[in-house]
Amino acid sequence: MARMKRKMKIFRTAVRVFAAGSAGCVADLVTFPLDTAKVRLQIQGEGRTSLEGQTVKYRGVFGTIVTIVRTEGPRSLYNGLVAGLQRQMTFASVRIGLYDSMKQLYAGSADNAGLGTRLLAGCTTGAMAVAFAQPTDVVKVRFQAQVRLLESATGKRYSSTTQAYRTIVRDEGLRGLWKGALPNIIRNATVNCSELVTYDVIKELLLKNHLMTDNMPCHFIAAFSAGLCTTVVASPVDVVKTRYMNSVPGQYGGALNCAATMLIKEGPTAFYKGFMPSFLRLLSWNIVMFVSYEQFKRGFLRLQQSWSSLQKPI
Repeated sequence: MARMKRKMKIFRTAVRVFAAGSAGCVADLVTFPLDTAKVRLQIQGEGRTSLEGQTVKYRGVFGTIVTIVRTEGPRSLYNGLVAGLQRQMTFASVRIGLYDSMKQLYAGSADNAGLGTRLLAGCTTGAMAVAFAQPTDVVKVRFQAQVRLLESATGKRYSSTTQAYRTIVRDEGLRGLWKGALPNIIRNATVNCSELVTYDVIKELLLKNHLMTDNMPCHFIAAFSAGLCTTVVASPVDVVKTRYMNSVPGQYGGALNCAATMLIKEGPTAFYKGFMPSFLRLLSWNIVMFVSYEQFKRGFLRLQQSWSSLQKPI
């Protein structure tokens, strides 16, 4: 009996991991243009001592998307998609798929986890995910920001995902693939806490107070709350992470130097560049991801139950 329980526990964990990675890919496919717009707005003005007299190329979320489509073609909105999907299959699988298991590890039971335990579980899986997905994140950001080099005489920085990995290792060493790991760990721990804990708490409140049942509208409301909270909390770290990952060797002395340079040259509002596309992207991403995640989990468990019933002797 104990062996069967262990097998079922392992199976449920595997279901959550695979469902989280799959849901993350679905959400990325839907929201990637918003993510590209966010990156372009975040790097706009980078490296300038003054913004006075400079032409602002991107204005607003949809203005940025229209500009990209008009000047580079619609395919540019999906620059870095392959790396983005690689990232989700590793990153979302760990940070979301292992969240419940980590809660149970810290609290002894996922049902008895308090707010502190949930925050600790979110920080842990968010930091763990960076260990697996950091190189894919660097490549994705470089591809999305590539327009800056298209405007110069040097042409494209990278022509394919595989070539991007090779070029970064050749020019910057293996350390190049881990560029911005510290701000990324801080950013993802912050995102994970605000995202998963908000979703977890809101969903639990709706169910415990019998305001809603465990269905799609409940998942939608919890995901909406998670997207809003995450954008407000994580935007400053996200901008620094994007700037530092996209920088050329020697441009910044480190993540803190990048943040200080932004503050001195562009002011505190620079930390919220790309806020609206970031909000729209995180909001839509959370809704698509969590709704898909819940449906994938249920679908996989139903398949397992059907398979188990077929194995029983008649």
